[in-house]
Amino acid sequence: MSNVTRIIIVAVLGLAVCGVIILKQRTPTSPVAQNDVHTKALPLLLDLGAGKCIPCKMMAPILEELKKEYAGSLKVEVVDVEENPDIAEKYEVRIIPTQIFFDAAGKELFRHEGFYSKEDIITRWKELGVRLTKAK
Repeated sequence: MSNVTRIIIVAVLGLAVCGVIILKQRTPTSPVAQNDVHTKALPLLLDLGAGKCIPCKMMAPILEELKKEYAGSLKVEVVDVEENPDIAEKYEVRIIPTQIFFDAAGKELFRHEGFYSKEDIITRWKELGVRLTKAK
């Protein structure tokens, strides 16, 4: 095999590897913080916790209430970071639970670590300028 052929093969392989890296970075690793294309974009409350965590267990009913009460104006997602450690790494979780508030465009607006009451969550959305309306 000639040197020119070897160079071409190495160049093609290098481009292929670069292409895979770029695609991997652009492809979401999870549905977290992604709004469904078929629905209107909504602000997102992302809760990152674990099933064994006491404060996380205390947050569960609050998050369910928010999900039901504000359906149509707020998306609420809960991710168990023990089952999805890549998500914890992606969002640089230091303490669980961590709640991350995203606007409808997916931009992080605020982050809280530890237990967060329902009233405090609703107040925070108001402070961030996001108007939530209760589902009918």
